[in-house]
Amino acid sequence: MTDTVTTPAARPSRRAKPNGRKRKERTRAQRVRRGILWTLLVLVLAAAGTGYWLYNRLDSNIESIDLEDAINGERPEKLATGAKDILVLGSDSRSGDNKDLAGGNVGGTARSDTAMVVHIPEGREKAVAVSIPRDTLVSRPECTKKDGSTLAPAERVMFNSVYTSAGPACVIKTVEKMSGVRIDHYMEIDFSGFKELVDAIGGVTVKVEEPIHDKESGLDLTAGSHKLNGTESLAFVRTRHGVGDGSDLGRIGLQQQFMMALLTEVKSQDLLGSPAKSFKIADSLTKSLTTDSGLDSLTKLGEFARSMDGVDPASMETIMLPVAYDKVDPNRVVAAEPQAGQLWKALRDDTEIPASAKKSPATGG
Repeated sequence: MTDTVTTPAARPSRRAKPNGRKRKERTRAQRVRRGILWTLLVLVLAAAGTGYWLYNRLDSNIESIDLEDAINGERPEKLATGAKDILVLGSDSRSGDNKDLAGGNVGGTARSDTAMVVHIPEGREKAVAVSIPRDTLVSRPECTKKDGSTLAPAERVMFNSVYTSAGPACVIKTVEKMSGVRIDHYMEIDFSGFKELVDAIGGVTVKVEEPIHDKESGLDLTAGSHKLNGTESLAFVRTRHGVGDGSDLGRIGLQQQFMMALLTEVKSQDLLGSPAKSFKIADSLTKSLTTDSGLDSLTKLGEFARSMDGVDPASMETIMLPVAYDKVDPNRVVAAEPQAGQLWKALRDDTEIPASAKKSPATGG
């Protein structure tokens, strides 16, 4: 038998690559799978790039101050218990986007229209907010202004003028001097940002016991529940002539009520289920937010928020610093003693606030 020899000409021909290697033909299914993989890779990279851009945008929105560097002086000791105290300011800058919301442009000055010391006891399961009336006469310590010059200490100055004179660091220094409470964190939001935040979450519902008619703020509400938009919310927290005796003391009650309603509304929304809405809220908040350096990023704010998850806004206690009308100027108030001293001591010691420390002579109890 003769063996059959297969010659090279009898083998299937293959197209040689330029380098001499032979290319393996891909099936249609392989080409489809390869296309899908490349498409997924592009989408993942695009999503990562978009996420990075969004994160950087929100992060860069936040302005911050270094408390230690800005205050530059003796400060109360930190609480050994692990409790935290945060100074929250609502500023009414009278320029830019705020001039129409705050009553006109007055040369770019600003005041701390709302001021609260929020005390969070160890355990993070409850909190108390202490409002400081803007008309309270205080002793202002020596402060460093933004231009580096020194502002001399002064007695009997209005609390809300401290911000105008030397900025947030001086406000913190003044609060620490009057209370002996170490301020661990600082948060400030201006009027225009406040308005955008309320609109971003779809409004905030408040309930008023009596009608409010304030021509100056433009607020006109009947008794009952109302869902307020951003502009109406600003009028609500700024109104004074339509509540109580028309002084700043009546407004504080509305501010505290609104803060609780706002926190409750934010916590009740399914922000994880609506990324677009979450970004809109975060963008409007961070654009108008100033914090201390310990909260000046999304990561830091997120960690702090998670540590506060156990605090129910509905259980948050709101107190006004006990004050009495000043004997020299009845249009101003001063801290009432011994009530104010008892209140600050309870915060310093992280203990229960006695009932006597919650009574303010200026409001009759």
